Amino acid sequence: MLITIQSILPIFLIILVGNLLRQAPVFTKEFWIGLERLGFYVLYPTLLFVMILDADFSGLSLGKIITSLGLAWLTLCLLTLALWPFVKRIGIGGPTFSSIYQSSVRWNGFIALVVAENMFPPEGAALVALVMAAIVIPINVSTVAVVAWFTDSQSDILSVFKRVAVNPLIIGAALGLLCRLIPGGLPDFMMDGLQLVSRAALGMGLLAIGAGLRMSDVLRPSAAVLLPTFMKLALFPVIVLSFAIAFGVTGLELQYLALCAAVPTAMNGYVLARQMGGDAENYAVTATLQTLISLFSIPAVLTLTAYVTGG
Repeated sequence: MLITIQSILPIFLIILVGNLLRQAPVFTKEFWIGLERLGFYVLYPTLLFVMILDADFSGLSLGKIITSLGLAWLTLCLLTLALWPFVKRIGIGGPTFSSIYQSSVRWNGFIALVVAENMFPPEGAALVALVMAAIVIPINVSTVAVVAWFTDSQSDILSVFKRVAVNPLIIGAALGLLCRLIPGGLPDFMMDGLQLVSRAALGMGLLAIGAGLRMSDVLRPSAAVLLPTFMKLALFPVIVLSFAIAFGVTGLELQYLALCAAVPTAMNGYVLARQMGGDAENYAVTATLQTLISLFSIPAVLTLTAYVTGG
């Protein structure tokens, strides 16, 4: 319990700092807009690139794990999309639904990595990195396509594919996979520079999220906030563990999967919503609420999984 709180609490505190800085007269509105664009076009793509390029996958045979998580994630995507006719009837528009979708199907691999490094053997963090590499492109293709479709009244299949193809997050992840094929890897001086840029992504991104947050909405969450919070923190772990058990995943590997399923939504979806016309404020409130609740839900999911596995 204490380890997971120590992993998540600093992230939540940085969001709060961003919110306080946004209210201070020191920084202009243009500054925060520029910070969002820097994250979207440079920082987050670099972070994805470096994490995928550096991940150590040696000695891991994880076909069942990736299959279980992939099928569970696809199930969650389809279930969330199936909600559109119902939420539309209660007045939720396309941009807000795109943020509901994003905050339901994205997952915060950073939190999973930090918790895994503190709680599990070294292969636990390597597994999380492998899962991130395997699922980051489908997640971003899916979310970019859905945001493009639900925020553009003139959307068609061709325009959606065009926006997917030029999305910086997808380009960064794809380049990371391609560069793994380079014999000897990239030169050290290049990797050192990329590492410096990637380290700035998390802190800057969290500050940008906090800057767009209204704390009063966290205290009085709407249905558009509570729905994806339930989908991500309650329903998704059940779906993942059900698939994993059905495929025969057991022991620590099942706990690794449970951790991946239990983390809140990723913070970079806020930047995507801002840049592509989604409901960024809804996403910020949802991401913050999920992060706060995950202080308690992650230990609960891991404890239950340990009980199931006899650990």
